[in-house]
Amino acid sequence: MKIAFYPAMILLGWIFSQAGFASSCVQGDQTHIWIAPQVVKAGTPVRIMAVSTSKPLTELLLIDPQGETHALKTTANTDGMPWRLTAQIDPLGSGHYQVEVKAQGKSLACREIFNGDNGREKPVWNETYEAFYSAWIEQMFDGPVDENVSFPSLEPVLRDPEHNFLHNSLGLQEDNGLPATPDCADFPYFLRSYFAWKNGLPFSYRSCNRGSATKPPSCTSVTIKTDFVQKTVPLATFKVLSRRLMDAVQSGNGRTALASEETDFYPLPLKREVLWPGTIYADPYGHVLVLTKWVDQTSNSPGILFAVDAQPDNSIGRKRFWEGTFLFANIASAGPGFKAFRPIANNRLLSNDELPNYSTEQGALSPDEFYAQLYKLINPDGLNAKQAYEATLTALVEQLETRVKSVENGEAYFHKGGSTIKMPNGAAIFETIGPWEDFSTPSRDMRLIIAMNVLLKFPEKVARYPELFNLTAESARQVQSEIEQLHNKLITERKIKYARSNGETWELSVAEILARKSAFEMGYNPNDCVEVRWGAEEGTEEYASCHRHAPAAQINQMTAVREWFRDAKRPSR
Repeated sequence: MKIAFYPAMILLGWIFSQAGFASSCVQGDQTHIWIAPQVVKAGTPVRIMAVSTSKPLTELLLIDPQGETHALKTTANTDGMPWRLTAQIDPLGSGHYQVEVKAQGKSLACREIFNGDNGREKPVWNETYEAFYSAWIEQMFDGPVDENVSFPSLEPVLRDPEHNFLHNSLGLQEDNGLPATPDCADFPYFLRSYFAWKNGLPFSYRSCNRGSATKPPSCTSVTIKTDFVQKTVPLATFKVLSRRLMDAVQSGNGRTALASEETDFYPLPLKREVLWPGTIYADPYGHVLVLTKWVDQTSNSPGILFAVDAQPDNSIGRKRFWEGTFLFANIASAGPGFKAFRPIANNRLLSNDELPNYSTEQGALSPDEFYAQLYKLINPDGLNAKQAYEATLTALVEQLETRVKSVENGEAYFHKGGSTIKMPNGAAIFETIGPWEDFSTPSRDMRLIIAMNVLLKFPEKVARYPELFNLTAESARQVQSEIEQLHNKLITERKIKYARSNGETWELSVAEILARKSAFEMGYNPNDCVEVRWGAEEGTEEYASCHRHAPAAQINQMTAVREWFRDAKRPSR
Protein backbone atom coordinates (compact mmCIF):
# COMPACT_ATOMS: atom_id res chain seq x y z
CA MET A 1 0.00 0.00 0.00
CA LYS A 2 2.79 2.44 0.92
CA ILE A 3 4.52 1.82 -2.41
CA ALA A 4 1.37 2.77 -4.32
CA PHE A 5 0.53 5.73 -2.07
CA TYR A 6 3.29 8.13 -3.14
CA PRO A 7 2.71 7.83 -6.92
CA ALA A 8 -0.99 8.34 -6.25
CA MET A 9 -0.24 11.56 -4.32
CA ILE A 10 2.02 12.78 -7.10
CA LEU A 11 -0.72 12.05 -9.64
CA LEU A 12 -3.34 13.84 -7.47
CA GLY A 13 -1.07 16.87 -7.15
CA TRP A 14 -0.60 16.91 -10.93
CA ILE A 15 -4.38 16.70 -11.49
CA PHE A 16 -4.97 19.56 -9.02
CA SER A 17 -2.34 21.73 -10.66
CA GLN A 18 -3.83 21.08 -14.11
CA ALA A 19 -7.26 22.05 -12.77
CA GLY A 20 -5.94 25.30 -11.36
CA PHE A 21 -5.56 24.20 -7.72
CA ALA A 22 -2.42 25.03 -5.80
CA SER A 23 -0.41 21.85 -5.35
CA SER A 24 0.45 22.92 -1.80
CA CYS A 25 -2.45 24.76 -0.14
CA VAL A 26 -1.30 25.66 3.38
CA GLN A 27 -1.65 28.51 5.84
CA GLY A 28 1.23 30.98 6.02
CA ASP A 29 3.57 31.55 8.92
CA GLN A 30 2.31 35.11 9.44
CA THR A 31 -0.90 35.04 7.43
CA HIS A 32 -3.97 32.95 8.16
CA ILE A 33 -7.34 32.43 6.46
CA TRP A 34 -10.42 31.91 8.64
CA ILE A 35 -13.93 30.89 7.61
CA ALA A 36 -17.39 31.01 9.16
CA PRO A 37 -19.43 28.95 9.72
CA GLN A 38 -17.24 26.02 10.70
CA VAL A 39 -19.64 23.51 9.12
CA VAL A 40 -20.06 24.49 5.48
CA LYS A 41 -23.26 23.61 3.66
CA ALA A 42 -23.80 23.83 -0.09
CA GLY A 43 -26.07 26.71 -1.05
CA THR A 44 -25.30 28.82 2.03
CA PRO A 45 -22.97 31.83 2.44
CA VAL A 46 -19.43 31.42 3.74
CA ARG A 47 -17.56 34.36 5.27
CA ILE A 48 -13.78 34.59 4.78
CA MET A 49 -11.29 36.62 6.77
CA ALA A 50 -7.57 36.65 5.98
CA VAL A 51 -5.37 38.10 8.73
CA SER A 52 -1.68 38.98 8.41
CA THR A 53 0.96 40.30 10.79
CA SER A 54 3.51 40.80 8.01
CA LYS A 55 2.03 43.20 5.43
CA PRO A 56 -1.22 44.67 4.05
CA LEU A 57 -3.27 42.20 2.01
CA THR A 58 -4.49 43.08 -1.46
CA GLU A 59 -6.58 40.24 -2.95
CA LEU A 60 -8.52 37.08 -2.15
CA LEU A 61 -8.86 34.46 -4.89
CA LEU A 62 -11.37 31.60 -4.98
CA ILE A 63 -10.55 28.50 -7.03
CA ASP A 64 -13.76 26.56 -7.72
CA PRO A 65 -14.13 22.77 -8.17
CA GLN A 66 -13.64 23.17 -11.94
CA GLY A 67 -10.27 24.86 -11.33
CA GLU A 68 -11.40 28.32 -12.39
CA THR A 69 -10.04 31.27 -10.41
CA HIS A 70 -12.32 34.11 -9.27
CA ALA A 71 -11.29 37.38 -7.63
CA LEU A 72 -13.50 37.95 -4.60
CA LYS A 73 -14.96 41.33 -3.74
CA THR A 74 -13.19 42.31 -0.54
CA THR A 75 -13.14 44.80 2.30
CA ALA A 76 -9.72 45.65 3.71
CA ASN A 77 -8.06 47.57 6.47
CA THR A 78 -4.72 49.17 5.65
CA ASP A 79 -3.99 51.46 8.60
CA GLY A 80 -2.26 49.12 11.00
CA MET A 81 -1.42 45.68 12.29
CA PRO A 82 -2.82 43.15 12.02
CA TRP A 83 -4.01 43.58 8.46
CA ARG A 84 -7.22 41.90 7.35
CA LEU A 85 -9.12 41.22 4.15
CA THR A 86 -12.70 39.95 4.26
CA ALA A 87 -15.10 38.57 1.68
CA GLN A 88 -18.22 36.46 1.39
CA ILE A 89 -19.04 33.60 -0.98
CA ASP A 90 -22.80 33.72 -1.41
CA PRO A 91 -23.71 30.98 -1.90
CA LEU A 92 -21.03 28.31 -1.88
CA GLY A 93 -21.69 25.37 -4.17
CA SER A 94 -20.84 21.74 -3.58
CA GLY A 95 -17.38 20.35 -4.14
CA HIS A 96 -13.84 21.27 -3.22
CA TYR A 97 -12.62 24.90 -3.19
CA GLN A 98 -9.41 26.74 -2.39
CA VAL A 99 -9.04 30.30 -1.11
CA GLU A 100 -5.74 32.09 -1.59
CA VAL A 101 -4.71 35.48 -0.20
CA LYS A 102 -2.06 37.66 -1.80
CA ALA A 103 -0.16 40.86 -1.12
CA GLN A 104 0.90 42.71 -4.26
CA GLY A 105 0.85 39.48 -6.26
CA LYS A 106 2.70 37.36 -3.71
CA SER A 107 0.80 34.40 -2.23
CA LEU A 108 0.84 34.48 1.58
CA ALA A 109 -1.63 31.74 2.55
CA CYS A 110 -4.03 29.18 1.12
CA ARG A 111 -6.94 27.25 2.62
CA GLU A 112 -9.22 24.51 1.38
CA ILE A 113 -13.00 24.81 1.82
CA PHE A 114 -15.44 21.96 1.34
CA ASN A 115 -18.93 20.94 2.40
CA GLY A 116 -19.10 19.55 5.88
CA ASP A 117 -17.11 20.21 9.04
CA ASN A 118 -14.00 22.19 8.07
CA GLY A 119 -12.56 21.69 11.54
CA ARG A 120 -10.82 24.12 13.88
CA GLU A 121 -7.25 25.18 14.09
CA LYS A 122 -5.41 23.94 17.17
CA PRO A 123 -6.95 26.06 19.95
CA VAL A 124 -3.95 27.86 21.46
CA TRP A 125 -3.70 31.53 22.42
CA ASN A 126 -0.70 32.18 20.15
CA GLU A 127 0.02 35.13 17.86
CA THR A 128 -2.19 33.62 15.14
CA TYR A 129 -5.27 33.62 17.37
CA GLU A 130 -4.37 36.97 18.96
CA ALA A 131 -4.20 38.50 15.46
CA PHE A 132 -7.57 36.94 14.59
CA TYR A 133 -9.06 38.31 17.82
CA SER A 134 -7.72 41.75 16.98
CA ALA A 135 -9.07 41.69 13.41
CA TRP A 136 -12.44 40.45 14.67
CA ILE A 137 -12.66 43.36 17.13
CA GLU A 138 -11.72 45.91 14.48
CA GLN A 139 -14.32 44.72 11.98
CA MET A 140 -17.05 44.50 14.61
CA PHE A 141 -16.83 48.16 15.61
CA ASP A 142 -15.69 49.68 12.33
CA GLY A 143 -17.52 52.49 10.60
CA PRO A 144 -16.91 55.72 8.68
CA VAL A 145 -14.46 58.01 10.45
CA ASP A 146 -16.85 60.96 10.42
CA GLU A 147 -19.82 59.04 11.87
CA ASN A 148 -20.80 58.52 15.48
CA VAL A 149 -20.73 54.72 15.89
CA SER A 150 -22.92 53.64 18.80
CA PHE A 151 -25.34 50.87 19.79
CA PRO A 152 -27.93 50.47 22.59
CA SER A 153 -26.05 47.36 23.75
CA LEU A 154 -23.66 44.72 22.42
CA GLU A 155 -26.56 42.53 21.26
CA PRO A 156 -27.28 44.21 17.88
CA VAL A 157 -23.56 44.14 17.07
CA LEU A 158 -23.15 40.41 17.73
CA ARG A 159 -26.39 39.56 15.93
CA ASP A 160 -25.31 41.33 12.73
CA PRO A 161 -23.11 39.20 10.42
CA GLU A 162 -21.94 42.40 8.71
CA HIS A 163 -20.26 43.38 11.97
CA ASN A 164 -19.65 40.05 13.66
CA PHE A 165 -17.56 37.66 11.58
CA LEU A 166 -18.33 34.88 14.11
CA HIS A 167 -22.11 35.32 13.88
CA ASN A 168 -23.70 31.86 14.27
CA SER A 169 -20.34 30.33 13.32
CA LEU A 170 -21.05 27.21 15.42
CA GLY A 171 -24.03 26.42 13.20
CA LEU A 172 -26.44 26.38 16.17
CA GLN A 173 -28.18 29.71 15.48
CA GLU A 174 -26.54 30.55 18.79
CA ASP A 175 -26.43 34.33 18.37
CA ASN A 176 -30.13 34.78 17.73
CA GLY A 177 -31.05 34.54 21.41
CA LEU A 178 -27.76 35.64 22.92
CA PRO A 179 -28.06 38.11 25.84
CA ALA A 180 -25.17 40.58 25.64
CA THR A 181 -25.43 43.56 27.97
CA PRO A 182 -22.00 43.97 29.60
CA ASP A 183 -21.16 47.20 31.39
CA CYS A 184 -17.82 49.03 31.38
CA ALA A 185 -15.74 46.57 33.43
CA ASP A 186 -17.41 43.46 32.00
CA PHE A 187 -17.06 44.56 28.38
CA PRO A 188 -13.53 43.30 27.51
CA TYR A 189 -14.13 40.05 29.41
CA PHE A 190 -17.36 39.41 27.53
CA LEU A 191 -15.62 39.94 24.18
CA ARG A 192 -12.73 37.67 25.16
CA SER A 193 -14.91 34.84 26.47
CA TYR A 194 -17.26 35.09 23.47
CA PHE A 195 -14.31 34.73 21.09
CA ALA A 196 -13.00 31.80 23.15
CA TRP A 197 -16.42 30.12 22.98
CA LYS A 198 -16.61 30.42 19.19
CA ASN A 199 -13.04 29.19 18.64
CA GLY A 200 -12.67 26.42 21.22
CA LEU A 201 -10.20 28.35 23.37
CA PRO A 202 -9.78 28.62 27.14
CA PHE A 203 -10.42 31.87 29.00
CA SER A 204 -9.50 33.12 32.45
CA TYR A 205 -10.42 35.69 35.09
CA ARG A 206 -9.79 36.66 38.69
CA SER A 207 -11.77 38.23 41.49
CA CYS A 208 -10.13 41.51 42.54
CA ASN A 209 -10.80 44.16 45.17
CA ARG A 210 -10.97 47.88 44.40
CA GLY A 211 -7.77 48.84 46.19
CA SER A 212 -7.48 51.86 48.46
CA ALA A 213 -6.25 55.45 48.37
CA THR A 214 -2.67 54.22 48.75
CA LYS A 215 -2.71 50.84 47.06
CA PRO A 216 -3.89 49.48 43.67
CA PRO A 217 -6.36 46.59 43.57
CA SER A 218 -5.13 43.08 44.28
CA CYS A 219 -6.62 39.83 43.02
CA THR A 220 -7.22 36.23 44.01
CA SER A 221 -5.79 33.23 42.19
CA VAL A 222 -6.85 32.78 38.60
CA THR A 223 -9.83 30.77 37.38
CA ILE A 224 -9.11 29.11 34.03
CA LYS A 225 -12.12 27.76 32.16
CA THR A 226 -11.57 25.03 29.57
CA ASP A 227 -15.23 24.23 28.93
CA PHE A 228 -14.98 25.38 25.29
CA VAL A 229 -11.66 23.76 24.37
CA GLN A 230 -12.02 21.57 21.27
CA LYS A 231 -15.80 21.45 21.74
CA THR A 232 -18.88 22.88 20.08
CA VAL A 233 -20.70 24.24 23.12
CA PRO A 234 -24.35 25.39 23.02
CA LEU A 235 -25.53 28.85 24.00
CA ALA A 236 -26.93 27.64 27.33
CA THR A 237 -23.45 26.66 28.52
CA PHE A 238 -21.93 29.97 27.44
CA LYS A 239 -24.70 31.89 29.22
CA VAL A 240 -23.99 30.12 32.52
CA LEU A 241 -20.24 30.67 32.31
CA SER A 242 -20.65 34.24 31.12
CA ARG A 243 -22.89 35.10 34.07
CA ARG A 244 -20.33 33.71 36.51
CA LEU A 245 -17.65 35.75 34.80
CA MET A 246 -19.68 38.97 34.86
CA ASP A 247 -20.46 38.46 38.56
CA ALA A 248 -16.76 38.01 39.38
CA VAL A 249 -15.07 40.93 37.60
CA GLN A 250 -15.35 44.66 38.25
CA SER A 251 -13.48 47.91 37.68
CA GLY A 252 -10.60 46.93 39.97
CA ASN A 253 -9.49 44.20 37.54
CA GLY A 254 -8.11 46.68 35.04
CA ARG A 255 -6.43 49.01 37.55
CA THR A 256 -4.02 46.49 39.07
CA ALA A 257 -0.39 47.55 39.59
CA LEU A 258 1.70 47.50 36.42
CA ALA A 259 4.37 45.22 37.92
CA SER A 260 1.96 42.79 39.58
CA GLU A 261 2.00 39.12 38.54
CA GLU A 262 -1.48 38.31 39.86
CA THR A 263 -3.44 40.09 37.14
CA ASP A 264 -5.69 39.42 34.16
CA PHE A 265 -3.97 42.15 32.14
CA TYR A 266 -0.37 43.23 31.69
CA PRO A 267 1.04 46.62 30.58
CA LEU A 268 2.42 47.27 27.11
CA PRO A 269 5.02 49.61 25.64
CA LEU A 270 3.73 52.66 23.81
CA LYS A 271 4.41 51.36 20.31
CA ARG A 272 1.90 51.34 17.48
CA GLU A 273 2.91 47.87 16.31
CA VAL A 274 2.05 46.54 19.78
CA LEU A 275 -1.21 48.39 20.51
CA TRP A 276 -3.51 46.22 18.40
CA PRO A 277 -7.30 46.41 18.34
CA GLY A 278 -8.50 44.43 21.35
CA THR A 279 -5.94 46.06 23.65
CA ILE A 280 -7.66 47.62 26.66
CA TYR A 281 -7.11 51.05 28.15
CA ALA A 282 -7.75 51.17 31.90
CA ASP A 283 -8.00 54.67 33.30
CA PRO A 284 -7.01 55.50 36.91
CA TYR A 285 -10.61 55.59 38.10
CA GLY A 286 -11.94 52.32 36.75
CA HIS A 287 -13.24 53.10 33.28
CA VAL A 288 -12.15 50.69 30.54
CA LEU A 289 -12.00 51.13 26.77
CA VAL A 290 -11.14 48.58 24.07
CA LEU A 291 -9.01 49.76 21.14
CA THR A 292 -10.63 49.16 17.76
CA LYS A 293 -8.80 50.98 14.97
CA TRP A 294 -5.86 53.14 13.93
CA VAL A 295 -6.50 55.67 11.17
CA ASP A 296 -3.38 56.94 9.43
CA GLN A 297 -2.46 60.61 9.36
CA THR A 298 -2.69 62.22 5.92
CA SER A 299 -1.83 65.62 4.52
CA ASN A 300 -5.50 66.59 4.86
CA SER A 301 -6.49 65.01 8.17
CA PRO A 302 -4.93 64.03 11.49
CA GLY A 303 -4.51 60.43 12.53
CA ILE A 304 -7.03 58.83 14.87
CA LEU A 305 -6.95 56.07 17.45
CA PHE A 306 -10.46 54.70 18.04
CA ALA A 307 -11.75 52.70 21.00
CA VAL A 308 -15.15 51.53 22.20
CA ASP A 309 -16.56 51.37 25.69
CA ALA A 310 -19.68 50.18 27.46
CA GLN A 311 -21.67 52.33 29.85
CA PRO A 312 -23.66 51.32 32.95
CA ASP A 313 -26.83 51.51 30.83
CA ASN A 314 -25.19 48.88 28.55
CA SER A 315 -24.85 51.24 25.58
CA ILE A 316 -21.76 50.89 23.40
CA GLY A 317 -20.01 53.88 21.83
CA ARG A 318 -16.91 54.58 19.78
CA LYS A 319 -14.47 57.18 21.13
CA ARG A 320 -11.37 58.97 19.80
CA PHE A 321 -8.16 59.05 21.77
CA TRP A 322 -7.74 62.39 23.52
CA GLU A 323 -7.44 63.75 27.02
CA GLY A 324 -11.22 63.93 27.39
CA THR A 325 -11.79 60.18 27.00
CA PHE A 326 -8.48 58.49 27.88
CA LEU A 327 -7.89 59.82 31.38
CA PHE A 328 -4.36 59.34 32.66
CA ALA A 329 -2.79 60.11 36.03
CA ASN A 330 0.00 58.73 38.16
CA ILE A 331 -1.75 57.92 41.41
CA ALA A 332 -1.03 55.43 44.17
CA SER A 333 -4.42 53.75 43.90
CA ALA A 334 -4.10 52.42 40.33
CA GLY A 335 -1.86 51.12 37.58
CA PRO A 336 -3.50 52.74 34.54
CA GLY A 337 -2.68 52.53 30.86
CA PHE A 338 -2.74 50.27 27.81
CA LYS A 339 -2.84 46.58 28.69
CA ALA A 340 -3.31 43.18 27.04
CA PHE A 341 -4.92 39.99 28.30
CA ARG A 342 -2.36 37.76 29.99
CA PRO A 343 -2.02 34.71 27.68
CA ILE A 344 -2.92 31.17 28.71
CA ALA A 345 -0.38 28.44 27.89
CA ASN A 346 -0.56 24.82 29.05
CA ASN A 347 -3.43 25.62 31.39
CA ARG A 348 -1.61 28.43 33.21
CA LEU A 349 -1.09 32.16 32.78
CA LEU A 350 2.31 33.38 31.65
CA SER A 351 4.43 35.23 34.21
CA ASN A 352 5.76 38.72 33.52
CA ASP A 353 9.17 37.52 32.33
CA GLU A 354 7.50 35.21 29.79
CA LEU A 355 5.15 37.82 28.35
CA PRO A 356 5.46 39.29 24.86
CA ASN A 357 5.96 43.07 24.93
CA TYR A 358 5.71 43.43 28.71
CA SER A 359 6.65 46.98 29.80
CA THR A 360 5.98 49.24 32.80
CA GLU A 361 7.14 52.39 30.97
CA GLN A 362 3.70 54.03 31.27
CA GLY A 363 4.13 54.15 35.05
CA ALA A 364 7.11 56.50 34.72
CA LEU A 365 5.28 59.09 32.60
CA SER A 366 3.61 62.30 33.67
CA PRO A 367 0.22 62.98 32.03
CA ASP A 368 1.81 65.52 29.68
CA GLU A 369 4.50 63.01 28.66
CA PHE A 370 1.92 60.24 28.21
CA TYR A 371 -0.31 62.30 25.93
CA ALA A 372 2.66 63.68 23.98
CA GLN A 373 3.94 60.16 23.24
CA LEU A 374 0.52 58.96 22.10
CA TYR A 375 -0.04 61.95 19.86
CA LYS A 376 3.33 61.26 18.24
CA LEU A 377 2.22 57.67 17.55
CA ILE A 378 -1.08 58.84 16.11
CA ASN A 379 0.45 61.73 14.16
CA PRO A 380 4.09 60.82 13.42
CA ASP A 381 4.48 63.82 11.07
CA GLY A 382 3.40 66.25 13.77
CA LEU A 383 0.05 67.89 14.33
CA ASN A 384 -1.47 70.59 12.18
CA ALA A 385 -2.83 72.94 14.84
CA LYS A 386 -6.05 73.74 12.97
CA GLN A 387 -6.76 70.09 12.19
CA ALA A 388 -5.93 69.07 15.76
CA TYR A 389 -8.27 71.71 17.20
CA GLU A 390 -11.11 70.62 14.92
CA ALA A 391 -10.53 66.96 15.88
CA THR A 392 -10.66 67.94 19.56
CA LEU A 393 -13.91 69.80 19.03
CA THR A 394 -15.36 66.83 17.14
CA ALA A 395 -14.39 64.50 19.98
CA LEU A 396 -16.16 66.76 22.50
CA VAL A 397 -19.30 66.85 20.34
CA GLU A 398 -19.23 63.04 20.19
CA GLN A 399 -19.11 62.92 23.99
CA LEU A 400 -22.04 65.32 24.19
CA GLU A 401 -24.07 63.23 21.74
CA THR A 402 -23.33 60.13 23.80
CA ARG A 403 -24.53 61.98 26.90
CA VAL A 404 -27.79 62.85 25.12
CA LYS A 405 -28.54 59.12 24.89
CA SER A 406 -27.49 58.46 28.48
CA VAL A 407 -29.81 61.16 29.78
CA GLU A 408 -32.62 59.87 27.56
CA ASN A 409 -32.21 56.42 29.13
CA GLY A 410 -32.81 57.97 32.55
CA GLU A 411 -35.90 59.75 31.27
CA ALA A 412 -37.22 56.49 29.85
CA TYR A 413 -36.92 54.90 33.30
CA PHE A 414 -39.27 57.51 34.78
CA HIS A 415 -41.65 57.43 31.80
CA LYS A 416 -42.08 53.72 32.48
CA GLY A 417 -43.13 54.45 36.06
CA GLY A 418 -39.77 54.38 37.81
CA SER A 419 -39.66 55.89 41.29
CA THR A 420 -37.07 58.21 42.84
CA ILE A 421 -33.64 56.60 42.63
CA LYS A 422 -31.67 56.28 45.84
CA MET A 423 -28.35 58.14 45.80
CA PRO A 424 -25.32 56.51 47.47
CA ASN A 425 -23.06 58.43 49.83
CA GLY A 426 -19.65 59.95 49.15
CA ALA A 427 -17.35 58.40 46.56
CA ALA A 428 -19.86 55.54 46.12
CA ILE A 429 -21.71 57.75 43.62
CA PHE A 430 -19.06 56.61 41.12
CA GLU A 431 -19.24 52.90 41.98
CA THR A 432 -22.53 51.27 42.83
CA ILE A 433 -25.20 48.99 41.39
CA GLY A 434 -28.84 49.23 40.46
CA PRO A 435 -30.72 52.18 38.92
CA TRP A 436 -28.18 54.76 40.15
CA GLU A 437 -25.41 53.00 38.24
CA ASP A 438 -27.66 52.57 35.20
CA PHE A 439 -28.96 56.12 34.88
CA SER A 440 -26.71 58.56 36.77
CA THR A 441 -23.71 60.08 35.00
CA PRO A 442 -21.11 61.26 37.57
CA SER A 443 -18.13 59.53 35.93
CA ARG A 444 -19.21 60.54 32.44
CA ASP A 445 -19.87 64.13 33.48
CA MET A 446 -16.49 64.43 35.19
CA ARG A 447 -14.87 63.21 31.96
CA LEU A 448 -17.03 65.70 30.07
CA ILE A 449 -15.84 68.58 32.29
CA ILE A 450 -12.25 67.47 31.69
CA ALA A 451 -12.99 67.40 27.96
CA MET A 452 -14.37 70.95 28.07
CA ASN A 453 -11.24 72.11 29.88
CA VAL A 454 -9.04 70.48 27.24
CA LEU A 455 -10.89 72.28 24.43
CA LEU A 456 -10.83 75.62 26.22
CA LYS A 457 -7.09 75.32 26.88
CA PHE A 458 -6.21 74.14 23.37
CA PRO A 459 -4.96 77.55 22.10
CA GLU A 460 -2.69 77.75 25.16
CA LYS A 461 -1.43 74.22 24.42
CA VAL A 462 -0.20 75.37 21.01
CA ALA A 463 1.95 78.02 22.67
CA ARG A 464 3.19 75.73 25.46
CA TYR A 465 4.09 72.75 23.24
CA PRO A 466 5.02 74.19 19.82
CA GLU A 467 7.12 71.10 19.04
CA LEU A 468 3.92 69.00 18.87
CA PHE A 469 2.76 71.20 15.99
CA ASN A 470 6.12 71.60 14.21
CA LEU A 471 6.18 75.28 15.23
CA THR A 472 8.75 77.63 16.65
CA ALA A 473 7.98 79.62 19.79
CA GLU A 474 7.46 82.74 17.68
CA SER A 475 5.20 81.14 15.09
CA ALA A 476 3.26 79.37 17.85
CA ARG A 477 2.05 82.70 19.23
CA GLN A 478 0.61 83.64 15.85
CA VAL A 479 -1.01 80.23 15.44
CA GLN A 480 -2.42 80.47 18.97
CA SER A 481 -4.21 83.67 17.99
CA GLU A 482 -5.57 82.01 14.86
CA ILE A 483 -6.84 79.02 16.86
CA GLU A 484 -8.57 81.34 19.33
CA GLN A 485 -10.44 82.98 16.45
CA LEU A 486 -11.31 79.59 14.97
CA HIS A 487 -12.52 78.39 18.38
CA ASN A 488 -14.84 81.38 18.80
CA LYS A 489 -16.31 80.73 15.37
CA LEU A 490 -16.76 76.94 15.44
CA ILE A 491 -18.25 76.60 18.92
CA THR A 492 -21.22 78.67 17.79
CA GLU A 493 -21.66 76.50 14.68
CA ARG A 494 -21.40 73.01 16.22
CA LYS A 495 -24.61 72.02 17.98
CA ILE A 496 -26.40 69.14 19.66
CA LYS A 497 -30.10 68.49 20.30
CA TYR A 498 -31.88 66.94 23.27
CA ALA A 499 -35.53 66.17 24.03
CA ARG A 500 -37.07 68.30 26.79
CA SER A 501 -39.46 66.85 29.37
CA ASN A 502 -42.41 67.74 27.15
CA GLY A 503 -40.87 65.89 24.21
CA GLU A 504 -39.91 69.00 22.27
CA THR A 505 -36.42 69.21 20.77
CA TRP A 506 -34.07 71.84 22.15
CA GLU A 507 -30.85 72.84 20.43
CA LEU A 508 -27.66 73.87 22.20
CA SER A 509 -24.47 75.13 20.62
CA VAL A 510 -21.11 74.08 22.01
CA ALA A 511 -20.63 77.72 23.01
CA GLU A 512 -23.78 77.59 25.16
CA ILE A 513 -22.68 74.29 26.72
CA LEU A 514 -19.23 75.66 27.54
CA ALA A 515 -20.88 78.67 29.19
CA ARG A 516 -22.84 76.20 31.35
CA LYS A 517 -19.80 74.13 32.33
CA SER A 518 -20.34 74.70 36.05
CA ALA A 519 -23.91 73.33 35.78
CA PHE A 520 -22.50 69.91 34.85
CA GLU A 521 -20.94 69.76 38.31
CA MET A 522 -24.50 69.07 39.54
CA GLY A 523 -26.08 67.60 36.40
CA TYR A 524 -25.51 63.89 36.94
CA ASN A 525 -28.55 63.06 39.10
CA PRO A 526 -31.27 61.26 37.06
CA ASN A 527 -33.91 62.32 39.60
CA ASP A 528 -33.62 65.83 38.16
CA CYS A 529 -35.47 66.73 34.99
CA VAL A 530 -33.61 66.62 31.70
CA GLU A 531 -33.54 70.44 31.50
CA VAL A 532 -31.63 70.69 34.80
CA ARG A 533 -29.24 67.99 33.64
CA TRP A 534 -28.42 70.12 30.58
CA GLY A 535 -27.91 73.27 32.67
CA ALA A 536 -31.07 75.22 31.83
CA GLU A 537 -31.59 78.27 34.05
CA GLU A 538 -34.75 78.63 36.09
CA GLY A 539 -37.16 81.14 34.58
CA THR A 540 -36.14 80.55 30.96
CA GLU A 541 -38.28 79.09 28.18
CA GLU A 542 -36.02 76.04 28.11
CA TYR A 543 -36.56 75.40 31.83
CA ALA A 544 -40.36 75.86 31.72
CA SER A 545 -41.06 72.18 30.89
CA CYS A 546 -39.15 70.91 33.97
CA HIS A 547 -41.39 69.27 36.60
CA ARG A 548 -39.16 66.73 38.36
CA HIS A 549 -36.44 67.50 40.87
CA ALA A 550 -34.02 65.53 43.01
CA PRO A 551 -34.88 65.41 46.72
CA ALA A 552 -33.41 68.21 48.84
CA ALA A 553 -31.24 65.76 50.76
CA GLN A 554 -29.64 64.62 47.50
CA ILE A 555 -29.04 68.22 46.41
CA ASN A 556 -27.22 68.78 49.71
CA GLN A 557 -25.12 65.67 49.13
CA MET A 558 -24.19 66.85 45.64
CA THR A 559 -23.32 70.32 46.88
CA ALA A 560 -21.01 68.82 49.52
CA VAL A 561 -18.94 67.00 46.87
CA ARG A 562 -19.24 69.59 44.10
CA GLU A 563 -15.56 70.49 44.35
CA TRP A 564 -14.68 67.03 42.98
CA PHE A 565 -16.29 68.04 39.71
CA ARG A 566 -15.17 71.66 39.81
CA ASP A 567 -11.56 70.52 40.20
CA ALA A 568 -12.13 67.51 37.88
CA LYS A 569 -10.39 65.21 40.36
CA ARG A 570 -12.09 62.02 41.36
CA PRO A 571 -11.75 61.23 45.08
CA SER A 572 -9.69 58.38 46.48
CA ARG A 573 -11.58 55.40 47.77
